[in-house]
Amino acid sequence: MYANKKYKSMKTKIAHTLPMRNMEEAFLENDSWGLSTAIDLHSCNPGLIRDAKKIKEFTIELCKLLKVKRFGECIVVHFGESEEIAGFSLVQLIETSLISGHFANKTNNAYIDIFSCRYYDPNTAIDFCSDFFEAEDLQSNCILRK
Repeated sequence: MYANKKYKSMKTKIAHTLPMRNMEEAFLENDSWGLSTAIDLHSCNPGLIRDAKKIKEFTIELCKLLKVKRFGECIVVHFGESEEIAGFSLVQLIETSLISGHFANKTNNAYIDIFSCRYYDPNTAIDFCSDFFEAEDLQSNCILRK
């Protein structure tokens, strides 16, 4: 099962251009093992994606919002020898799998991946990520894992 959601920039608001199918219903109907959501955030607030404390705060708040239990501390590391890939990366293990992300300094883009074998609302996750990092636009994909 696959759903795609795109947004277009409207100053500071994000507009939904494609409705996302009821993922919870599909999750249950297909006896899914898990849900994976990939969120590509474009033109984020540079101050937010370059701040390790803000990235950790984002991760903790996202876990609370999705009602997933964190397993250990959030790991946030800055690396990348070339400017093309330099930026922070995060890994947060959760009891039902993990949340990861990379924040690209050169483009001010952020790439967030959420996988959980427990259902969560992907729209809630997408909206929170976009709002937190003040993205101008985004693209997301949800895949039900079998």
